[in-house]
Amino acid sequence: VQLQASGGGLVQDGGSLRLSCAFSGFTQRYYGIGWFRQAPGKEREGVSCITTDVGSTHYDDSVKGRFTISKDNAENTVYLQMNSLKPEDTAVYFCAARVRASGCTLSRYGMDYWGKGTQVTVSS
Repeated sequence: VQLQASGGGLVQDGGSLRLSCAFSGFTQRYYGIGWFRQAPGKEREGVSCITTDVGSTHYDDSVKGRFTISKDNAENTVYLQMNSLKPEDTAVYFCAARVRASGCTLSRYGMDYWGKGTQVTVSS
């Protein structure tokens, strides 16, 4: 299983970015893909997740109304559209996969595979 996050960068307060998570190698038919982030000195936290079957989504309260997760099963890619970015969104963003059970979770302990992160920096 491989996951590759991309799309990070430097953006001003109030700006937008779209992250992509390209994944491959799954033998399971359905699984969950999640976005997590880790700021310096802080624990990794769940941002959003989506199931690849019916597309159920979950968001952390801190990003509701600003971030949107979506999937393209044909392209094996999950996106995270981030609007109205704030300096506190600055972190390394990771995508991860959950295959041990159905559904998705914002708990990092519930994920089975991780990709390398992409840096998002929001300047004030």
